[in-house]
Amino acid sequence: MKRIFTLSLIFLGFSVAIAQNSASPELNCYNKWAMKFEERTADEVEDGTYTDVIVSFRNGAFAECYNGKVIVKDKKVQNFYIELEDGTFEQVVRVWKSDVKDLPIVNGISKSVVTKDNVLVNILWIKKIRPKKASPRKAPDPMED
Repeated sequence: MKRIFTLSLIFLGFSVAIAQNSASPELNCYNKWAMKFEERTADEVEDGTYTDVIVSFRNGAFAECYNGKVIVKDKKVQNFYIELEDGTFEQVVRVWKSDVKDLPIVNGISKSVVTKDNVLVNILWIKKIRPKKASPRKAPDPMED
C-alpha cells in the first residue's frame, strides 16, 4: 500500500511538472526580437529612410511582424510602411488612440502606438542590434606527463 501511495505521489509530481512546462507561453515574433535587443542593445537610429525594419502588430499574446520602411526625422518616427509581396510599400493607416507622428526610438525599438482596436504597433531596427559579444576562451586542461 505504501508503494502504491509513493508511486502515485511521484506520478502526480511528474504530471504537474509536465503540465507547467507545456503551459508556458510560446514566444511571438515581437518577444523574440525584443529579447535580442535587450541582450545586445542597439546603436542609435539616425535620421533617414530605412527599408530594413520590422513593423510589429500585437494583440494580447498574438503578434505578426512584417518587413517595412520608415522615415525618421529628428530621431523620431515620421511615417512607416509595410512591404507588400510585390516589393512595394504601403503606408500603415489605422485609427490611432494617440498621435503617431514623432514617435521616440529607444534602444532600436519605437515607442508603442495603440490603435482604437487595442493593437500595439512597434517598429524595430534590426540592423542596429549590436554584434554578439565574444565568449571567454577556456583554458586547456593540464596535460598528463
